[in-house]
Amino acid sequence: MRTMESDWDAVIIGGGPAGSTVARYASEGGAKVLVIDRRKYIGTPLQCGELVPSNPQLKELCPDVPDIDDLFRTPDEAISRRTRTMGLVSPSGKKLIYPFEGQILNRPVHDQKLVEMAKAKGAEFLTESRVNEIDEHDVILKSGERISARVIVGCGGPHDPLRKKFWNEKSLNIAVNFILMDGEFEDRVDLYFGSTAPGGYAWMIPKRGGANIGIGIQTRFSGRRSLNSMAEDFFRNFKGNITYKGGGVLPMSGSIRNFTKRHYMLVGDSAGMVLPSNGAGITTAMIGGRIAGQVIAEHIMDGTPLDEYRSRWNEQMGKVMKYSKRGIFWGGIMFRSPDWMVNAGFNTLTKPLIWRAITCRPVFGLF
Repeated sequence: MRTMESDWDAVIIGGGPAGSTVARYASEGGAKVLVIDRRKYIGTPLQCGELVPSNPQLKELCPDVPDIDDLFRTPDEAISRRTRTMGLVSPSGKKLIYPFEGQILNRPVHDQKLVEMAKAKGAEFLTESRVNEIDEHDVILKSGERISARVIVGCGGPHDPLRKKFWNEKSLNIAVNFILMDGEFEDRVDLYFGSTAPGGYAWMIPKRGGANIGIGIQTRFSGRRSLNSMAEDFFRNFKGNITYKGGGVLPMSGSIRNFTKRHYMLVGDSAGMVLPSNGAGITTAMIGGRIAGQVIAEHIMDGTPLDEYRSRWNEQMGKVMKYSKRGIFWGGIMFRSPDWMVNAGFNTLTKPLIWRAITCRPVFGLF
């Protein structure tokens, strides 16, 4: 049985993109950091669509985020495929095509690289360990081991144990079902709207030798149909061998009001850092993770208040999140409408407005 030191500057629950990034930057700043994760191999099982913007594209989408090339150092072996276009598909099959520089990740490799970067800065990882309880400054594992920290960080997703115990904010959760399929697919990311995915969207994201194909819905708009039934119908539109099936939930209400309480912090999906208008969560988790990690180090070394984390998030991502919430408001009206209305809304006049909503910019260019 492994034994760990019991006292740390920061203990992070969850070693995904949010947790590993917090660990990387907190350790770089001089904090003594431990990451706890229930999985044996961080990055598995696969849980999402794996699409992220390229660094140049991200600089355009998030202009207030500094030093993007330092934060996102995605190695070639973690990229399955690159794309330059995205298609938005109406129920009738009409496509609006947009330029979009994206990278489709090999998510397990990507997440392991983030772990390696955190370890290189001095962070330690405790895997195959489940958190049973948080008691003041102590994290208590299911094994009974008690680990103490000056700061405890929840990076465990929408069901993070820290969030469940100390936060009561509700989030709109999108139910997700996806597959990996072998085969040949167009070199373009396609998003599908309308009754195919009520209250959400479906996707086809090409990968090397196959695709990540999935659907996310709001069950309250799906009538009597189950997510599994709708997913199976959508998957039948594609030909190939299914090699993997996965699912989960995405919090789609946007960032929560308070990221910190006393010596507790939330980062990534547990803090609602998913852009509601497009479902992007990997890059936002890492942006939030860097801010949180830097603030933790400054808190340990110089006494910087942990609330500085929220202030810096607002400076870097406040506008993007605000416009994303507005975009999902307008888009939500459209994409919950009957298919004939969605079809009518896909036209040359609305094309730039739809893209502005998807990419978290003012829909009408003014507010």
